[in-house]
Amino acid sequence: MDTLQMRTRAIHAGDALDSRVDPVAPPLDMANSYLVDADTGFSAEDLDVAPPFIYSRWRNPTVCRLEARLAALEDAEGALCFSSGVAAITGLFTHLLGAGDHLVMSNVAYAGVVEYTYDILPRMGVAVTHVDTSDLEAVANALRPSTKLVHIETPCNPILRLSDIKAIARLAHACGAVVSVDSTFATPCATKPLMLGADFVLHSLTKYLGGHGDALGGVLAGKAETIEVIRQTVGVHAGGVLSPFNAWLILRGMATLPLRMQAHSESASKIAALLADHPHVTKMIFPGHPSHPQYALAERQMAMPSGMVTFQVPDGPAMARQLHQRLKLFAYAVSLGDVRSLIFYIDTQSIMESTFHLQGADLEAYRDVAGEGIFRISVGLEDPDDLCADLAEALA
Repeated sequence: MDTLQMRTRAIHAGDALDSRVDPVAPPLDMANSYLVDADTGFSAEDLDVAPPFIYSRWRNPTVCRLEARLAALEDAEGALCFSSGVAAITGLFTHLLGAGDHLVMSNVAYAGVVEYTYDILPRMGVAVTHVDTSDLEAVANALRPSTKLVHIETPCNPILRLSDIKAIARLAHACGAVVSVDSTFATPCATKPLMLGADFVLHSLTKYLGGHGDALGGVLAGKAETIEVIRQTVGVHAGGVLSPFNAWLILRGMATLPLRMQAHSESASKIAALLADHPHVTKMIFPGHPSHPQYALAERQMAMPSGMVTFQVPDGPAMARQLHQRLKLFAYAVSLGDVRSLIFYIDTQSIMESTFHLQGADLEAYRDVAGEGIFRISVGLEDPDDLCADLAEALA
C-alpha cells in the first residue's frame, strides 16, 4: 500500500481487514456488488436457487438475514423483503394476477392498497370484487371460476374488523384460489396466518416489526419455491427491494418484538377500558375487549390483541382539534406500531370519497363502527397509567 498513490489508497486501504472481523452483532452490509468467479453470468436470469452474492438488488447479506428471521417468526419456508408494505402487496398482485383474472379482497384495508385495486389493477384487465371479509357468505358469493386470489387484512385498518382466516382459506381453496393475509396489525406474536391455512402472509415492516418509526419496509412470506420465483420475477425485475440499511434497522427492532407486543397489548387494554366507560366516547373498538362484536374470533385467532384502539365521539373534527392542542404524550400523526403513542382522526366521508367507495349495506356497516369519523390510536410503550391520564385530561 505504501507504493500506491493517494487516490488509490482512498479506495483500497483497509479492505483486507473485513475477512478477519467476526462481530457478535449482525453487521450492516451496504455493498452494491460483490466479487465473483470469472464464469459468473451477467444476467439475473442465470441465478441458481441459492446463488452467490453478486448484486444487492438480487440478494444482499443483511436483507437475507432479515428474511430468514421473518420466515422463522411466521413459520414460513421463505420470505422476500420489499421497500414498503405496499410494494410487498402489489408485488404479490403483480405475480399472481393478469388480464382476465379475478381478485376478491377486503373492502376496508390499508388505503394505498385499496386505491391500487380501484385504479391500477382494472387497467391491467384484472377484475376486483371488494367485500366485507368478516361476512363469510359475502366471501363465498364473490368467488368465481376466475378468482385467483383472496386478499384479507385482519384486523383491518382502520376499524379493527376481523376476518376468519381458516374459514376463508377453506372457501378459497375449494374454488382453486389462494389466500394472502396482511397481518401488519396483528404481527406474528398474535396471529400466524400460514398456520391457519393462508398461502401468503404480508407485513408492513414499517410498523410493529421495525417498531421505532424510522425505517420503511415490507415482507411477503410463504412457500420457499414460490417466494423464490417472486424474487426473480418481481423483486429483481420490478426492483422494489429493501435497502440494506433499513433491513439492519428493522433487524434491530425485531429483537424486542415479543416484549414490545406484550407491552403494546397490555397498555392498549387499559386505554380501551378507559374509553369504553368514558362519557364523551360513543363507541370504542378493540379486539381484546368483550364489547368487540368479534371478540370470540379474536380469542380464537389472536394470541394477544395488539396495540390498536379506535373510538368515536359525537363531534369528531372538534375533538380532533381539542386533542391536537391538549395531548402531551400522544403524537398527532399517521402510521402506527411506534414506541411512541400516535393518534389520528379519520373522517368517514373523506375516506369514502378517496379510498373505500362503499355504498349501501357496506357503508352502513362501516358507519356503524366509525360514525362520521373515528380516532385511531396506536398505543406506544410509554407507561399505560401516564397515557390514560393524558388521554382522560385531553378528552375532558
